[in-house]
Amino acid sequence: MTEDTATRPVTTHVVGAGEDAITYDIHGDLADATVDRPALFLFAGPMDASGLALLAARMTDRPVVTYDPRGAGRNPVDTADITPEQHAADLHRVIAALGVGAVDAFGTSGGAVHLLALAAAHPDDLRIAVAHEPPLAEHLPDRDAVLAVIADMKRTYAEQGDGAAMAKFIAFVMFEGPVTDGYLDGPAPDPAMFGMSAEDDGSRTNPLMRNMPATIAYRIDIDALRARGERLVIAVGVESGDALAARGGRSVATAVGVPVADFPSHHAGFTDQPGYPGDPAGFAARLQEVLG
Repeated sequence: MTEDTATRPVTTHVVGAGEDAITYDIHGDLADATVDRPALFLFAGPMDASGLALLAARMTDRPVVTYDPRGAGRNPVDTADITPEQHAADLHRVIAALGVGAVDAFGTSGGAVHLLALAAAHPDDLRIAVAHEPPLAEHLPDRDAVLAVIADMKRTYAEQGDGAAMAKFIAFVMFEGPVTDGYLDGPAPDPAMFGMSAEDDGSRTNPLMRNMPATIAYRIDIDALRARGERLVIAVGVESGDALAARGGRSVATAVGVPVADFPSHHAGFTDQPGYPGDPAGFAARLQEVLG
């Protein structure tokens, strides 16, 4: 890998049909994959493939695959809840369709949870799995309080719609440290604070809300993950502080018995958004380092 971004041909493919259709992109030529440099699958959740574009462009030593998770991006929309097990099955189908054997994989945020589910269900799909800041509550001391906040968020979405629920989500992901039992006692945040409308448009297809609470409440298969040894990397951003995703990542590392791999920047450090700058070059270099 170099620090320069690469311009490579990108081809788009679909596996499955109807509600099970999953869209994925191949950056480069899969024929360039080797045993030591297998294809690299980059994904998030529910962020779609566009959010991984900067990172994909910097991983120039191998072909890269990105995809849109179920219910997001170019895939069909719906209103039903989505589980990590469903996402793991979708990831497995994409990897099988590639036809190149085991891949290296980087999953971030909800995608990190889906990667942990894939590693347990289909271990032969993966050479090295890098799970970056999985926002899991199961092994946190404030687990019940976290899940209560998520349940309240889900109720708000059902009763008041997207703006009210997303305002609660944004406020929560900005919160650092253990969640107290009194967290929900304060006034609900105003959607206008975040440039959103409080008006309910009646839609219930937001993929973020469809993935909760199942993603946050997912229980990892500790034995299956321990069996991966050094082929499992749990990564946390050095600027992520004590936000839920960072705490979740550290708690998973402790439960599995692996060290936390420090990564540059914050939860979205692989991007470079206005007002929220990351470190795409440093992030890519660190990912390359842990992949070997």
